[in-house]
Amino acid sequence: MARPVIRSGPAPGPAAERPAELLFVADLHLSTDRPALTELFLGFLGRRARNADALYILGDLFDAWIGDDDDGQREVETALAELTRAGTACRLMVGNRDFLIGRRFARRTGCTLLRDPSRIDLGGEPVLLMHGDLLCTDDVPYQRFRRRVRNPLVQWLFLRQPLSNRRRIAADYRRRSEAATADKQSAIMDVAPATVEATMRRHRVRRLIHGHTHRPADHDLTLDGRPATRHVLADWREGQGEVLVCRDGEFVRESVLPLPS
Repeated sequence: MARPVIRSGPAPGPAAERPAELLFVADLHLSTDRPALTELFLGFLGRRARNADALYILGDLFDAWIGDDDDGQREVETALAELTRAGTACRLMVGNRDFLIGRRFARRTGCTLLRDPSRIDLGGEPVLLMHGDLLCTDDVPYQRFRRRVRNPLVQWLFLRQPLSNRRRIAADYRRRSEAATADKQSAIMDVAPATVEATMRRHRVRRLIHGHTHRPADHDLTLDGRPATRHVLADWREGQGEVLVCRDGEFVRESVLPLPS
C-alpha cells in the first residue's frame, strides 16, 4: 500500500506531506492541578511522538485556556516546541475547554491550528477530523452556550479582562459545567447518530475521527449502503493515556503509560 499522503485545511498547499505514521489524541485536559497527567503527556511527547511524522491533537489539550498571555503551561509549550523542531508536525484543534488557544500559542510551539471540522487526505482516503462537541446536537443547552462563547465579540471582551478575573471566571465555569453535566442524561451528551451521518455526507467522507465524549470506540457504520467508520478518541487520565495510530492506512490503538519509577 502506498504511504499515506496528508493534506489538512480547506485547500491543500503546493507541497504535500507524506508521513508514514500519524498519531491522534484528544481530551488530555492538562491542568496544573494534575501534575502526574502532565508528566505522562510530556513523556509521550519526548519519546513516542518523536518517532511519528505528525501528531494531531483534536481538542481539549488543556482543561482550561484563558488566553495566550497565560504562562501556566510553559512546560507543555516548551515540550511541543521541542517536538516540532525535532521534525514531528503538530496539528492542533481547539476543544470546548481550550477554544481560546490562538496564534501566539501556535507561534511559540510550532503547532498548526486546525479548523473544526477539517478534512484531510490519507493515501487517497478523505478523513474528517473534529473535536466532537458539534455532533452532540441533542444537548440543546450546550449548543446554545457554545454559540455564545464562540462569538468573536464575547471572546474579545473576555480576553481584555485581567488574568485574575479570567481565572476566576474559568473556575466558576468549570464548577457550573460539572454540576450541569451531572444532571444530564448520559445519552444527551453523546453524539447524535443522525448528525454524524449528515456531517459525514456533507464532507463526503467515510471515516471520522473525534474526541469529546470520553467514550473511546471504533464504530462500524453503514452510510448510504456502504461501510464507514467512526473512531472516538479516549480521554487521558492519570496513569494512562491512549493514542490512535495510523500506519500504512491501518488504524490501531496504543496505550500510553508512565515510565517505571
